[in-house]
Amino acid sequence: MSSVNPEENKVVVPEAPANEKEISETKGVQADVSGDIANSDKSVQERLDKAEKEARENYDRFLRAKADFENYKKRMARDNEDFRKFANESLFRALLPIVDNLERAIEALDEKERGVNPIVKGVELTLSEILKVFENFAVKPISALREPFDPTYHQAVMQETSDKHPDNTVVKELQKGYLIYDRLLRPAMVVVSKESRNSGEKKTKERL
Repeated sequence: MSSVNPEENKVVVPEAPANEKEISETKGVQADVSGDIANSDKSVQERLDKAEKEARENYDRFLRAKADFENYKKRMARDNEDFRKFANESLFRALLPIVDNLERAIEALDEKERGVNPIVKGVELTLSEILKVFENFAVKPISALREPFDPTYHQAVMQETSDKHPDNTVVKELQKGYLIYDRLLRPAMVVVSKESRNSGEKKTKERL
């Protein structure tokens, strides 16, 4: 017949802290753990804020660098276009006196001689070919005669009293001016009208 040991059927109940000191120590450990967790969360947040700040600064630097590069590309494209358009500027400027001399040679002859003289025809043909080259490279004469005087495109060498033209009007063109695209290649050398005293007095009387 088996026997039951009463000690084996006992339920072991954890003993409560013996005194207030042990209770206080337990609470202290819990407080330290909570403090460590709070400090850890604060440290993570600080690192996150710092990383976000650095990311914003890097993005701003990227945007500035991108804008600078775009401006550089536009500037280079503009410089290349200007070089393409004006690379022959000095050559055409050197050719202008030749064109002037050819035009003067033709104008020095009367109309009848121009039609029968083969040398004159050769000069006219040469001039025509040069002007075609000018046109192909956007070199064109400036409109000056009977236009209001414009110091941007006209160079006045003298004034001439005139009753037939408004004051400060180009009445003679001594030398043609030229543009290459929208850039001045050579100003037109002109004579500008000056209103006569009699004309001014007449206008004053008419107003009165």
